[in-house]
Amino acid sequence: MAVSTDVIGRVDMPTQRDVDTTTDRSLPLPPSRDPFLRAPAGFAAHSPGTILRTRPVELALFGLVPQRVSAWQLLYRSSDLHGKPEVAVTTVLLPEGAAPDDGRPLLAFQSAVDAVTDRCAPSYALRRGALAPGSVTQLEWLLVANALRRGWAVTIADHEGPHGNFGAAREPGYRALDGIRAALRFAPLGLRPDTKIAVWGYSGGGMASSWLVEMAPTYAPELAIVGAVLGAPVGDPKHVFLSLNGGLWAGFPAIVIAALHRVYPALAEVVGKEMTDEGRRVLALAERLGPIAVLPLLIGRDIDDYLTRPLAEVLPDLDGMFDDMRLGNSTPTCPLLVIQPVHDQCIDVAGVDGQVDRYRRAGAAVWYLRDRLSEHFSLLPLSTPISLDWLADRLAGKPLETPTTKTVWSVAMGPARLRGLAEMASTALRVTLGLRLVPVSEPLVGEVRELAA
Repeated sequence: MAVSTDVIGRVDMPTQRDVDTTTDRSLPLPPSRDPFLRAPAGFAAHSPGTILRTRPVELALFGLVPQRVSAWQLLYRSSDLHGKPEVAVTTVLLPEGAAPDDGRPLLAFQSAVDAVTDRCAPSYALRRGALAPGSVTQLEWLLVANALRRGWAVTIADHEGPHGNFGAAREPGYRALDGIRAALRFAPLGLRPDTKIAVWGYSGGGMASSWLVEMAPTYAPELAIVGAVLGAPVGDPKHVFLSLNGGLWAGFPAIVIAALHRVYPALAEVVGKEMTDEGRRVLALAERLGPIAVLPLLIGRDIDDYLTRPLAEVLPDLDGMFDDMRLGNSTPTCPLLVIQPVHDQCIDVAGVDGQVDRYRRAGAAVWYLRDRLSEHFSLLPLSTPISLDWLADRLAGKPLETPTTKTVWSVAMGPARLRGLAEMASTALRVTLGLRLVPVSEPLVGEVRELAA
């Protein structure tokens, strides 16, 4: 496997065991085996966001349908939970054949990775030939492609890092912010240092986007972030953990434990001293599979059944971890649109209400939209038009009214939202057929007929 020569500092060349020996050259290596993602010697001496390596990549829907976009991956210097240097990677995108344009805005999209396995990392799951069963990122591509049709550049960082630290505090923000810095420095995108930046994410991606906007004022104050849409952003991870445990979505607490026992010493002690052998087998399953694959296998599982002491007795030992993970303890300075289902079966609306309240009490400008009819999984596609329209207005510098909280029947109601859903359906068809992602004003029918001719 060739390693990019576009490198800052010396590169340690891959050993034979790192080289892809498969006969099908379309199959990318998982991140844990990919020499491109190995930290170059001396990388820690560089400032956060410094590009260490680059490579062009080919994207494909579900790893199968090639996508007509221009895509690269950037390895860059970032920071972990404790502020220690590490490498991170982002996938940056332009519409197919688009020339560098210093007037183009940048969207930072944080995917709902929600997994420990590196096969769900966006840098792998989005590539042609990727084998990523259970990946949410592959589904989200159908929605992110709408931003490219608007002519925006896009950055999708592996915000969970190289070890899949799902739920960890702060570091998703560091990685995503440094991914933005790297994108602004990457010449093929043609972006300026003062490029206007929009932020978007839903569920686990909404949580990561929350960390991005919370960390930005102190970690990356130079970035021109003009607005962020935080969809179902978790709010209070402890409350979500306890409410999902033992129920239909009990796989999520298992994934969190599998991810964070390597990050938080208190949880590591609980797993090491209190977890039964069967519990460790459940964690191994949660580490190995993507969320869509693992959730059906863990329905109804109760962490209590895998501990030698009742969970209620163990929880006080984990209060410090959950306090660290709770969102809303730092204040974003950019305008925020928070969108949340009232009847969310995964993320209790009360937890997100609390996150919004904490932001507002600290002086943040938050527009809060609650949807009565949607549940957790339907709100992401239904809220995509209003999310992109709201971000487009922020990028255009349109004025905002006084921040409000509104509870509506559906965020998809109204002529503008219906037009947006029609455009989204057009985009999904283009993505599924591997067609060019033309600007939203161009018709689809002619190109489909041409394809069928």
